[in-house]
Amino acid sequence: MASDYALKIPPELEAASRLRTVQYFVTQRPWLDLYGVHVRPVAPFGSASSKPFVDPALIHRSLPDELLSEVFARMTPYTLGRAACVCRKWRYTLRNPVFWRSACLKAWQSSGVVENYKILQSKYESSWRKMWLLRPRVRTDGLYVSRNTYIRAGVAEWKVTNPVHLVCYFRYIRFFPSGRFLYKNSSQKVKDVVKCMNFRASRADCVFSGHYTLSDDKIEAAVLYPGMRPTVLRIRLRLRGTTAGANNRMDLLSLVTSGVNANEVNGPDEDILGVVEGWEEDESHNPDVPAVSHKRGLKPFVFIPFEEVETSDLNLPVEKMDYYVPG
Repeated sequence: MASDYALKIPPELEAASRLRTVQYFVTQRPWLDLYGVHVRPVAPFGSASSKPFVDPALIHRSLPDELLSEVFARMTPYTLGRAACVCRKWRYTLRNPVFWRSACLKAWQSSGVVENYKILQSKYESSWRKMWLLRPRVRTDGLYVSRNTYIRAGVAEWKVTNPVHLVCYFRYIRFFPSGRFLYKNSSQKVKDVVKCMNFRASRADCVFSGHYTLSDDKIEAAVLYPGMRPTVLRIRLRLRGTTAGANNRMDLLSLVTSGVNANEVNGPDEDILGVVEGWEEDESHNPDVPAVSHKRGLKPFVFIPFEEVETSDLNLPVEKMDYYVPG
């Protein structure tokens, strides 16, 4: 028999209570309301359409297209690539060949403007952006680093077994668009070396300058070690990238040291690459310094941008990273 004291709930309140309880079990998905809604694409910069268009974005209403183009013109090419991922309008705007033409002419300025235009029309269908992505080039916004290790046997007294040491050293290369580069061989980490990789470095920093040439994906470089017995270091490299347009890896094909006569060079700033051009691999012009083709320490170079030198994995000590795979 039903109790006389049963509480009677009005139907309206009972339906509201049930609806409130269901809300705790149903996940809200506001994006479902966008299904079936057609979003009109943003008109590209410089569009010839006569229809008036009002951009809903606040930054586009506040910043005119002329100022936006000026901002893009002062960005590096890799920053432009990131900016193209922001929105559709920016992606359309950055398809303007003006941005990529200036980047290409600066990257291959040693080839000359006329030669660059010939290569553009013959290989890249007159697309500056395609040329930037597909044509091999050296990057000048960071350092190329080669991490090398070897094992050296130690000596310990009053012990049965001798210790073994894992020695780690680096080869650093910084390229410049003018055809010059800086080279340093050191055991210091990347974050410490980047401060002295410039032409104002002192002699104590052991930073040497040289010249290079780029032909397709091959690099021929030479650097002079001054001293009582001048020695020239000849380097052959091959450019590659982990993705299209990255150019973030260099394979060290050969590394040869040879002697050079003191009367053949006038100073460390001379184009030493032109002096040794045409030399054989075992050729040396100083009998006291024979030609040596090095077979060790030929690990590939990895590119590190300047903004990532402080956080790079190459700063880790040997205890935390005994071997590095450049990829």
